[in-house]
Amino acid sequence: MKLVGKYIDKRNGSGHVTLRPEDDEDIWHLYNLIQQDDLVKAPAVRRVQNVSATGSTESHRVKLNLKIQVSKVEYSSSGGAQSSSSDQANQGSSSTPSMQSTAVLHISGKVVSENQYVRLGAFHTLDIEVNRDIRVEKSEGWDSIALARVEESCIPGRGAEVGAVVCGEGSAAFCLLSQHLTLVTHRISTSIPRKASAPGSSQYEKAMTKFYSMVYDAFVRHIPFGNPSLRAIVFASPGWVRESVYTWMTNEASRRGDKLLARSLREKTVKVHVSSPHVHSLIEVLKSPEIVAQLKETKFAREGIVLDKFFKMLASDEMRAWYGPDHVCLAADRGAIGTLLISDELFRCDVASILANDRY
Repeated sequence: MKLVGKYIDKRNGSGHVTLRPEDDEDIWHLYNLIQQDDLVKAPAVRRVQNVSATGSTESHRVKLNLKIQVSKVEYSSSGGAQSSSSDQANQGSSSTPSMQSTAVLHISGKVVSENQYVRLGAFHTLDIEVNRDIRVEKSEGWDSIALARVEESCIPGRGAEVGAVVCGEGSAAFCLLSQHLTLVTHRISTSIPRKASAPGSSQYEKAMTKFYSMVYDAFVRHIPFGNPSLRAIVFASPGWVRESVYTWMTNEASRRGDKLLARSLREKTVKVHVSSPHVHSLIEVLKSPEIVAQLKETKFAREGIVLDKFFKMLASDEMRAWYGPDHVCLAADRGAIGTLLISDELFRCDVASILANDRY
């Protein structure tokens, strides 16, 4: 995230911040930053109709800046497109991929600034994408939580810290894990015949070779293995698939002369056994000793350890683990809180919703 402009009155917290999101994680930060009744100003495209003297109508699209009072915020991510067995893999030389953002933030509300094309009070939905400036004014002033999120999102060099390939025979999911977001960038699914279905297992071997080639090309396109911020590359699978994929990729990188990929695989790879070849197995990956040792200083690793400790305590000594606003407030009044976990969803809700719902 790039901080374009900032003015905050320290006396009452009023003011505005202008930000420019640069990737999917920045869009996620904006989703957690913008709340109901905030004022947001951003570029928009509006369809305008003109009526001529003869009664004919002509419509055209106009680019303009609109300022709205937020009534609804929705986060949309279309990452992780499916790839079937008929997909043709790119066979070109590999290089460090440039990740394209797919996330979009939809902000709806009433227009509060007068405009020649849009009447005051009309409803409009702003579509916030990367590299588009957005100005945010908090309805009740900027508190310490909102300012801390702005500062954290604007840290230079922040990005994905773990690239993961969760695979099985014929399936693979490519994921990027950052401090706040797990993004599935690509999926592969292809049918693999059984070994006994053909003499000599030739059909099985051909299908697996094609699958390995698809994994290699998808890895080059969707995992930024050359980025300095990427601290680990994880190959996770049940059984032996992760070993075979890793061996095939290292051999193929050497054959193609891709020294950057070969060095990244050699220095950053961690192979982890998981129970299922699906994305939810990333929970097992983050709990594995190999990953914990490498990423023990990162925020999401620390949060995962604390959350795991909470569930274990809830199962073994439930009187020491509490959740819900009433019970947590009671523990706070008695000074009995050792670790407090607060979800991002809590900050997106108003006070009435918090009091009416105990799931926070």
